Amino acid sequence: MSESQRTLRLVVSGERVSAEQIAARVAEAAALLRAGRLVAFPTETVYGLGADATNAAAVAGIFSAKGRPLNDPLIVHIAEAEAMAEVARDIPSVAWELAQRFWPGPLTLVLPLAARIPPIVTAGGATVGVRLPAHPIAQALIRAAGAPLAAPSANRFMRTSPTTAAHVLADLDGRIAAVLDGGPCAVGVESSVLDLTRAPARLLRPGGVTLERLREVIPDAQGPLERAEDTQAAGDDGEAMSADVAHSPGQMQRHYAPRTRLIVYDATDAAGRAAVLAGARRCIADGLRVGALVPDEEAATLTALGVVVERLGPGDAPAEQTRRLYAALRALDARGCDLLLAHTFAREGLGLALRDRLRRAAGGAFTMPEASEP
Repeated sequence: MSESQRTLRLVVSGERVSAEQIAARVAEAAALLRAGRLVAFPTETVYGLGADATNAAAVAGIFSAKGRPLNDPLIVHIAEAEAMAEVARDIPSVAWELAQRFWPGPLTLVLPLAARIPPIVTAGGATVGVRLPAHPIAQALIRAAGAPLAAPSANRFMRTSPTTAAHVLADLDGRIAAVLDGGPCAVGVESSVLDLTRAPARLLRPGGVTLERLREVIPDAQGPLERAEDTQAAGDDGEAMSADVAHSPGQMQRHYAPRTRLIVYDATDAAGRAAVLAGARRCIADGLRVGALVPDEEAATLTALGVVVERLGPGDAPAEQTRRLYAALRALDARGCDLLLAHTFAREGLGLALRDRLRRAAGGAFTMPEASEP
């Protein structure tokens, strides 16, 4: 698709949009998918960039449109749990138990790959990530397309993921056929990815289904690796990628990143507030325009210093913080700052997903407050 062509925006939410209009626009998008074109669509997590997962040429278009390397696999989205058997093989009973408990929802299961899915989807690997999204538009689109959809986030590679159609168009207008505009995403960060091809199972990427909830089904499920020494370098772009890159997307150490440099202090609560405040004062003294990504309670003090602040919501509301995260990063990126500051959150519940995305957005490493000179 020529970049001079505009991407079709099909609105499928809002009081002025009738059920008949929604159905017609979903059908229009599905026809594009069947023709091998690319369509962005809303899920409860972030907007996905979809192609027919059984069409290798269409899937190749995803990598081209995003500028994504072919060694970074894609997740396959289905509309019914039973369709998992069309995408994966040798499915363990625990996968069906997890599907019954958490699907539709923000959980991706890594399973042995079925022959129906071409190797380009999985970066040539023998496993595939499968998920059933909870968003009704995503489900309707998959059913109308008549095929599972391979779909990473609908943004340029490694950039901040999109949670609105406007975010999609900011990155991909002219590079994809259409976007179904279903309004803002409810969860705001990508799905949890659980690898069931190893024992014990490992959470490769934390997301909307927490490790604590997964352990209600698999008590010995392991948490995600985080330390730099737990990763290996891979790829021609010089980025560090996890040893699990062949199993799951979103494993690069620098990912989900704003264009502006982001420093994230590895400190929570009062220590985190103090670290961001001290860092902001130093940078302002050096003549820098500083942005900060913080909970609501920390905003006033930083604003008074002249810091450009984006609020994540109340400090005790992790679901609100995940929902706002990417939109806030994009907003700060657009405000002409020289440097962005943030701090970490709890290591449990949704705080683990926030921690993961902030670390990757900061280039794969946190900054300790006692050694925090930018």
